[in-house]
Amino acid sequence: MRTIIFRFTAPYLTALMLLFSIFVLLRGHNEPGGGFIGGLIAASAFAIYGIACGVAPVRRALYFHPMAIAAAGLCFAVAAGIVSIFAGTGFMTGLWVFPKIFGTEVALSTPMLFDIGVYLVVVGGISAIALALEERESD
Repeated sequence: MRTIIFRFTAPYLTALMLLFSIFVLLRGHNEPGGGFIGGLIAASAFAIYGIACGVAPVRRALYFHPMAIAAAGLCFAVAAGIVSIFAGTGFMTGLWVFPKIFGTEVALSTPMLFDIGVYLVVVGGISAIALALEERESD
């Protein structure tokens, strides 16, 4: 299904879906959403791009190997738990800091770091599976 219309619209649709996945990721602390759902949306965006344009452009767009992305996400998720141990609380206890960035107070937390880790694990894992299946089918 590599029609000219699909190949033309796929990069725009992919960019829009990636922005929406980041919105869902950041919204997930107070409303429904979070790292898992955002990661699924991002992985499906890369899958659509892969169906339209092929595997090689998706690998160039990802820049890093999908399993390296998943490994980095796993490190982020584990780091979110280890930070709380060094703070003298239990493993995976939520901690918050409120730095001022450009005059605005921003709430940064270990649950957010964990959600970003889950997001990266899902994007990397699902993208690796989708790319492997697409490569196998195109042979």
